[in-house]
Amino acid sequence: MEFRILGPVAAERDGRPVALDGAKQRATLAALLLAHGQVVSDARLTTLLWGWDPPAGGTRRLYTYVSRLRTRLGPGHGLTRHGTGYRMDLGAAVLDWDVFRGLVEAGRADLRAARHADAERRLAEALALWHGPALDDVTEQLAADAGPHLEESRLAALELHTEAALALGRYGDLVPALTGHVDRHPLRERLRGQLMTALYRCGRQADALAVYDDGRRLLADDLGIDPNPELRALHHHILTGNLPAPRPPAPLTPVSATAPTAATSPTACAPVEAAGPVEAVGPVVPVRGARAVACEGPAHAQVPPAPRDFTGRSAAVGEVLAALRARHDVVVTGAPGTGTSALALRVAEACREDFPEGRLYADLRTPDGGRRTTEEVLGRFLRALGTDEDRLPDGVDERARLFRTLAAGRRVLVVLDHAADDAQIRPLLPGGAARAVVTGAHPALASLDAVRLVRLGPMTPAEAATLLASVAGAERLAAEPRAALRVAEFCDRLPLALRVAGARLAARPHWPVARLAGRLAAEERRLEELRIGRLDVSTGLHRALHTLPPPAATALGALAAAGLPHPTALDAAALLDRSPDDAEDLLDQLADARLLEAWRPPEEPHQGAFGTPGAPGVGAPRYRLMPLVRLYAKRWHDRHPGAAAPLLDSAR
Repeated sequence: MEFRILGPVAAERDGRPVALDGAKQRATLAALLLAHGQVVSDARLTTLLWGWDPPAGGTRRLYTYVSRLRTRLGPGHGLTRHGTGYRMDLGAAVLDWDVFRGLVEAGRADLRAARHADAERRLAEALALWHGPALDDVTEQLAADAGPHLEESRLAALELHTEAALALGRYGDLVPALTGHVDRHPLRERLRGQLMTALYRCGRQADALAVYDDGRRLLADDLGIDPNPELRALHHHILTGNLPAPRPPAPLTPVSATAPTAATSPTACAPVEAAGPVEAVGPVVPVRGARAVACEGPAHAQVPPAPRDFTGRSAAVGEVLAALRARHDVVVTGAPGTGTSALALRVAEACREDFPEGRLYADLRTPDGGRRTTEEVLGRFLRALGTDEDRLPDGVDERARLFRTLAAGRRVLVVLDHAADDAQIRPLLPGGAARAVVTGAHPALASLDAVRLVRLGPMTPAEAATLLASVAGAERLAAEPRAALRVAEFCDRLPLALRVAGARLAARPHWPVARLAGRLAAEERRLEELRIGRLDVSTGLHRALHTLPPPAATALGALAAAGLPHPTALDAAALLDRSPDDAEDLLDQLADARLLEAWRPPEEPHQGAFGTPGAPGVGAPRYRLMPLVRLYAKRWHDRHPGAAAPLLDSAR
């Protein structure tokens, strides 16, 4: 049998098409094919078919799709039940995605060896396997989940093919196609550089410089950043008319019989995970009992795709990118729901070409909200960098030492999401040429060496409106601009709350926007309204309060119940019956946890909310509770007045 997912999902038996019924049956088949023989759970499949809120009886309907799929595929289909899920054993069947990856890996090896004609031929064969967008006729959930990775692999192969064609001198043939590719993917700096090179080699120096200027303006306007160093250097060479000649073909270098390669090593990196050929790192120093393998290809591109509707935050994205390019690690922090994870993923996409040798990712929080062990994360990273499973060293210290050794010479980006504290992070920082982006709210993360701290707050009104419109529909919100503005403000202009509000509107096309605004206006209902499927504003607030020391959590509840608009330490001292210094310490703990906003107003005599007078308040910091934080904390306080510590589960 033959299966195809690089375009419309299809199957053939003995050269004859297999009839497949509808998007959900095709999505079921594609999800099992993409699992490469691993078991896919019923829960995972139902999510890929219906999203996070499947219909009643969704599992029974899944069984029906699988049963019909077995019938369609016929004998020897390889689709079997395992525990609470299904797996598909391809056996001798052919999957176009596997063929594509094999051809690209061979083409990449040819490029390393300067066999440009062979590389161009193999990569052209790989690209010819595509018949439109991958997974073109499956459910939107599966397309959103797997489509970006497949498309990234296609674009990476396209860039490799272009590199081979440029080396063969096919400049004139490349210009029309490259112009279209750059128009469709204007932020891919490598494609833009390849178009500049082709134009220059055709004697079109002015056009090459214009292509650079267009890209520079686009990056500045959309992301607030400059082109990467490689593109700037190429621009300089073209501007001065001294672009180096292409590298001539080189003889093959024999490979030592004892040195594993990307093609022969059982731990070779997966193909098509980064945009460009990469030289292997040099020898590594073994760490007690571990055989480190230098992987010839890039480390796995483990970073999930950023949300498709990622909006705004151009200043913050630019700040993070500038820090990474200045050889600093970055901590992105903010209140629950501010989108720190989404921003980190967006940065990872934007700096793909700065870190061509791999992008590693770890969610440091377990699905139940617990703390993932550093040893487990290091094990995953070491496997991705080529270390055999049976050669992984024991203990955090040994694994961290090997990780730093392997990563030191590579331009790898490490994204560490939902960090608990600095102790969890320190062994995971790679050093050398590699860089890390960390997300988390713990104040001790600022103590990491040479780190740059980037704080996220609410979105601007324009950004909030754009995000809401991208989820709920632009025309619908444009028809009720005042109601849309009210919805955004009731969401505190936080990305998570805005996504929930937009999803609720999208799920109820018969609702006017004003109806949702009216429901959100009722404070006693607002937290319930900002919940749909697995998206829940209260979940992040619950986690944040759960990590607070009991006195700080109690203070937060008391402040929320008192309703003080902008309290100072003197106000909190009177409310909590504590000394001003103790009260200020509690307020600062809450501000460090991003549950309060602190600022210092112009100096003026202070009259506290409880009549606390005079000099001690002059120039004192003030604090503000965001409305959603206030509502959640007040709910806990009202249910547990005078409690010494929060009973968090019952506050939800």
